[in-house]
Amino acid sequence: MAGTRGLIARGNGRAYGDAAIGLRLTLGALGLDRMKGFDPQTGRLTVEAGVLLSDILASFVPRGFFPPVVPGTKQVTVGGMIASDVHGKNHHRDGSFGDHVERLTLVLPSGETVTCGPDINPDLFRATVGGMGLTGVITEATFRMKPVETGWIRQQTVVADDLAGALRALDDSDAATYSVAWIDGLSRGARLGRSLIFVGEHATRQEVAAELPDADPLPLAPAGRLGVPFDLPALTLNKASVAAFNEAYFRRGAQKSGKPFLTHWNPYFFPLDGVDRWNRIYGRRGFLQHQCVVPPATAHAALSEILDRITRSGKASFLAVLKKMGAGGSLMSFPMPGYTLALDLRVTDDTFALLDEIDRIVVAAGGRLYLAKDARQSRQTFEAGYPNFGRFNDIRSALGARGHLASHLSSRLGI
Repeated sequence: MAGTRGLIARGNGRAYGDAAIGLRLTLGALGLDRMKGFDPQTGRLTVEAGVLLSDILASFVPRGFFPPVVPGTKQVTVGGMIASDVHGKNHHRDGSFGDHVERLTLVLPSGETVTCGPDINPDLFRATVGGMGLTGVITEATFRMKPVETGWIRQQTVVADDLAGALRALDDSDAATYSVAWIDGLSRGARLGRSLIFVGEHATRQEVAAELPDADPLPLAPAGRLGVPFDLPALTLNKASVAAFNEAYFRRGAQKSGKPFLTHWNPYFFPLDGVDRWNRIYGRRGFLQHQCVVPPATAHAALSEILDRITRSGKASFLAVLKKMGAGGSLMSFPMPGYTLALDLRVTDDTFALLDEIDRIVVAAGGRLYLAKDARQSRQTFEAGYPNFGRFNDIRSALGARGHLASHLSSRLGI
């Protein structure tokens, strides 16, 4: 990499914005696809950075192991998971993926290869986890898989009539391994923020044998996927159609509330992976995802205002997800104690002005936006949300990375 300027590494291209598009050159990492070592006694797995999470799941679920943290899609690389410091439905208990990385290998802008981890080159490690590829190119990583008896999740659905109820339900689920809420993004008034909270645990073999006696206790992901064959017309996704979908989804979920049931790991963790090219639902102009996190003290007021702005604007977001988060560990990690809300909004002429309004609410609440999902936040919003970016830039300067490692994201935000 010595002498190269404006370069960034790219995994499988699942960042929603411009974080993995080099300012001048983009380095594909999918060729680094080898799994190099696994210790079944400790669960310690060493892989190259281009290995896909889907391949890890296909290899290790049948052996009774599951990744410590997974994001909302399995079509991501390990290097991308580290660079984005991805979080999952268990962040409130187990932290983000970077909290489970023991070692990683990094190629610096000078061409030197170094090893770092929590106890070796710790400052570089804390800058690299969540650092969006701006300290070097990750080539290898070691982390621990966790043993599971089955690939089934015992899920319980909790119904919340409004946002306050959803936040309470997530708080009440602190002891659960996994929890996530789907929010009806178009409900208003007394029903603002009505939600379905999905709480989950890895099922035991005894539970699977009792309820699904003919099922494989350690199943793979289904081979076939539905697909969206073309970009849907813009009028397909409108307030009326999304309101109808949300009502049906809420009623169906509410019917399952109360009694726990078993669900396959794939739809529980990766529901959208079951629909190929699902982004075409939003039409040719596409969509933006806005994901923020706000601290507990301001969460109810801020999230209520955000949801109210969305409903009053008539924007149709049927993918609205709320999760509870614990502490973040690295300099530029997105997670912080509080609640994160992700909204998908179809691009229209006034979408950007609405998101600017939401950004101001987030900043006033002491929150931040997720860099892996960002395609348009201002530098002012970024600086307000990431107070450690000065220290991060100092580390990059000492490495000679500034100017050499640069994405469209970093250039836009002045990192």
